[in-house]
Amino acid sequence: MATLNGRRLAALATDGVEQIELTEPVKAARDAGATVELIGIDDSPVQGFNHLDHGDEFPVDHVIDDVTAKEYDGLILPGGVANPDRLRTVPAAVEFVREFAQQGKPIAAICHGPWMLVEADLVKGRTITSWPSLRTTSRTPAATGWTRPSTPTVTWSPAASPTTCPRSASR
Repeated sequence: MATLNGRRLAALATDGVEQIELTEPVKAARDAGATVELIGIDDSPVQGFNHLDHGDEFPVDHVIDDVTAKEYDGLILPGGVANPDRLRTVPAAVEFVREFAQQGKPIAAICHGPWMLVEADLVKGRTITSWPSLRTTSRTPAATGWTRPSTPTVTWSPAASPTTCPRSASR
């Protein structure tokens, strides 16, 4: 087994993290000698999930606004659908991931975790692996995004959330 003695790793997660995708990589890294710290978007414990069932809560070591990638030797990005979906709406979390890549540091992105790599504009020209539902996201060129009431086109009526659904649907 490779040694990680003296290495300091960050695990970035929020509520909805798939528990085994957080606990097993963290355990493996610690067993190899690394110090692993849980980074959250706030100081509340992170709620783990076992698929759709609530799992354990995990205390946060640091809040994303208080750390930088320079402080760490590598990054663990566990999945769970809700975890990266929430994290990618937090600019500081996206920038944290981007900093690891810019500094050439290793990033372990598990299952839905690569969503953060897509959000940080890090996947262009790369071959990556992820949960199958992320394949289209990872190879789709960026569209112009916005959050406002949607305007139906000929065949599409995209909505950012239920509150921005087409007004014509209520007529």
